[in-house]
Amino acid sequence: MSSSPVKRQRMESTLDQLKQFTTVVADTGDFHVINVVGSNPARTRLTTIMAAAQLTDYSELYRRDHKYSFALAGSQEDQIKNASDKLFVLFGAEILKKIPGRVSTEVDARLSFDKDAMVARARRLIELYKEAGISKDRILIKLSSTWEGIQAGKELEEQHGIHCNMTLLFSFAQAVACAEAGVTLISPFVGRILDWHVANTDRKSYEPLEDPGVKSVTKIYNYYKKFGYKTIVMGASFRNTGEIKALAGCDFLTISPKLLGELLKDSTKLAPVLSAKAAQASDLEKIHLDEKAFRWLHNEDQMAVEKLSDGIRKFAADSAKLEQVLREQMFGTENGK
Repeated sequence: MSSSPVKRQRMESTLDQLKQFTTVVADTGDFHVINVVGSNPARTRLTTIMAAAQLTDYSELYRRDHKYSFALAGSQEDQIKNASDKLFVLFGAEILKKIPGRVSTEVDARLSFDKDAMVARARRLIELYKEAGISKDRILIKLSSTWEGIQAGKELEEQHGIHCNMTLLFSFAQAVACAEAGVTLISPFVGRILDWHVANTDRKSYEPLEDPGVKSVTKIYNYYKKFGYKTIVMGASFRNTGEIKALAGCDFLTISPKLLGELLKDSTKLAPVLSAKAAQASDLEKIHLDEKAFRWLHNEDQMAVEKLSDGIRKFAADSAKLEQVLREQMFGTENGK
């Protein structure tokens, strides 16, 4: 029996289609995953670094980190803080060996209401990257989107040429302030917005286009594009692939390995939902926010207030856990109590 002359074309995955009009970012700091995904930008994560402390694959990074920390003068707490910063940089440097883009490295969330401390910590991280032979142009400093964090981002961008990624962003007020500050990138949290609405309202499920997180990012994207802001919108914290598909066309989307795998197996036809052209037709009006106006508008959004404070507390707890891991590894369990 002769073979058919008609050749079957391989169905293009939804992930491949998405990459045609959106930059896809691996939502992980695990560079083994990044190797498989082939992500462009990526980010370090406290949870990944803490888990890696127990893995032999990462043991060399920890040995290098401890050797560096002990070589520095200072108290035990100073050495732990230095070790934490250096560890982020070591992980970031490893990731940058595997991607052509940038890596995000976060400033301790416990500094979220101290602008000057955030600026100082960010500059320290950039200096550590410089010592590792990595240009600041390849780094995004991740800051909490408090008023103080946004102003720290403004200072870092304008005065020091340091690019910033504003995280824990839930409200339109935060997005407007970030745009006016001229930061490089924002990371609005889609899934955490959905979580709040499911937990605090009678409605427990949403179609993708009605998802409150999707609607929030859509509004922000349209506002930025309508008024010509250069700040990149990177949707983050997804709960399902429906949310991702509903934001196709957004500048960047950062996606977990699990959902990346689902998109890779999916072959549903995908078209961009967001576009700069469509944004021009939106009825959004331009606003300006000084500190007082920002605090009031943000305060009016109960979800955003609660999720921002909750996010800072959880990020801060992760920082404390990492420091405890380092304390025990560097000084022993007895001194780590």
